[in-house]
Amino acid sequence: MAGFAHLPPFPNDVPTHPLLVVDYELLLKRDETEIDKLWKAATELGFWYLKNHGVDAEVDRMFEMGAETMRLPLDEKMKYEQGDEGISFGYKAAGANATDENGSLDTVEFINVAKDDALAWPAKVHRDYPSTVNARMEGTIRPFVEKSLAVNNTLLAVLGARLGLSEGALEGRHTRDEPSGSEARCIKNPPRPGGISEEKAAIGAHTDFGSLSFLHNRLGGLQVMVPGTSEWQYVRPIPGHAICNLGDAMTIFSGGILRSNLHRVVPPPKEQGYYERWSLVFFTRPGHAAILRPLSGESPIIAEAVSKLPPGKYDTDATSKEWFARRIRNQRIKNRTGPETWRASRGTEHQPSAY
Repeated sequence: MAGFAHLPPFPNDVPTHPLLVVDYELLLKRDETEIDKLWKAATELGFWYLKNHGVDAEVDRMFEMGAETMRLPLDEKMKYEQGDEGISFGYKAAGANATDENGSLDTVEFINVAKDDALAWPAKVHRDYPSTVNARMEGTIRPFVEKSLAVNNTLLAVLGARLGLSEGALEGRHTRDEPSGSEARCIKNPPRPGGISEEKAAIGAHTDFGSLSFLHNRLGGLQVMVPGTSEWQYVRPIPGHAICNLGDAMTIFSGGILRSNLHRVVPPPKEQGYYERWSLVFFTRPGHAAILRPLSGESPIIAEAVSKLPPGKYDTDATSKEWFARRIRNQRIKNRTGPETWRASRGTEHQPSAY
């Protein structure tokens, strides 16, 4: 599953949106030009490519772990199903989540491994996992989690400084030791050579729950809705480049300066639709106890931004754990009572009508 070589190329005749390419090695050196590029991406679209991140070998091994896990019998995987109480860690079967307010079912299955369980292994923080996950925890999953944390913590530090926050202000809300919703997710979506209707997205339109997403995929399917438009555009996968995006927490902490943008996953276009679509993402989310509200008292830049907003716009009065659990719980199809359940799962989407 390593690499792109055996897959058909992404087509050139579908609508795509170009992303800025940020060089991680230059960010580590605090190159100001590269920081400017990251800032532009983070404030305008909230998505960017990241090259020279150094995690490709770990990504390949994580895809192997995902394939081994998805080959297990369904009844074995269901022993580790994430459940309906707002907990994300574990296995999720296809069709367990709604993708819109009409209750359309998702088509993906995935395995989520908590950052806390990977780092504590062989001790357990949150839950048990399938044997295929346990066998890979030390040699595959923990190294991927460690490197992903390093990448995302660098991004947090750079963005925090540009927001006028003190050193460690954002990182301190995402410590490795505090339990959180941070997790590694390996996702499998079946071939869809004929595509699907607009109403049957593999993963419905959403903003991400947490702070930063570090995504690796081989085929197209990810789409963004550029602010000010009502059209979906593909993001082209590029070998050696991760796709990074911001989540709700960063929009809230920054008083709306940073963008958590609406996106979705649909079948890969054209010839790519004949293949299984695999993707891997590490989600960095704030510690469970972090309160999701603007950090106005810690940055005059954020305070100024908040002063221009309707009062209380980003005052959620929720902890990170509460925000995360609400969104997870209300997208589960077993918890559905009607359109209001889906609406209760929403975050900071800039265009709610795009549900």
